[in-house]
Amino acid sequence: MKGIIFDLDGTMVDNMMTHHQAWQRKLSALGLDLTLEEVMDQIHGINEEIIERLFGDRFNREQRDRISWEKEFEYRQIFKENLQLISGLSEFLLHLKQAGTPLAIGTAAPPENVDFVLDNLNVRKFFKSVLHSGNVTKGKPDPEIFLKSAENIGVPIEDCVVFEDSVVGVQTALNSGCSVVVITTTHNKEEFLHFPHVIRFIKNYEGLHFNDLLKVN
Repeated sequence: MKGIIFDLDGTMVDNMMTHHQAWQRKLSALGLDLTLEEVMDQIHGINEEIIERLFGDRFNREQRDRISWEKEFEYRQIFKENLQLISGLSEFLLHLKQAGTPLAIGTAAPPENVDFVLDNLNVRKFFKSVLHSGNVTKGKPDPEIFLKSAENIGVPIEDCVVFEDSVVGVQTALNSGCSVVVITTTHNKEEFLHFPHVIRFIKNYEGLHFNDLLKVN
């Protein structure tokens, strides 16, 4: 393995429950009442695709963009006080930089949320490539985001390992043709056991080293 691609939400910062709660409130305001469990199951991918999937042609593109912006603004307001990297990630990034491992971020998050995390936590410097929802035409589980990330860091996708927290993200890695490390911030380990390409499960990054990625749990 020669390159690493990180998802962002739930993988670098433990923010998915805040996203779910913000979505639940926004959808309720639009007349769609979902339980938190239903939100966790149905809300994945690029925001505009989510809105179109849930509401069909009820909203035009401009309206979908506005709804997405309002939801993400609320998320950032709520999460700002708790914004921090998942335990051990700062040290892991330093370790990877010292090892000369090229790093990328491939996320379905909008650019404002990517800037919110990377710039406030001063970690943009670690990544050779940062791709977000505005850089792809198809959201996860389409492999476009990971394939482009691998190309940007100059590593064949089969030589990359992806860090992901979601079932859809792990499916995206499978569709891309690369291995994946699952961080169990959002889902239980049991939800991923049917995937053949998961090489390791972690709760956080504490004490993690590159060689550990070769050890299958």
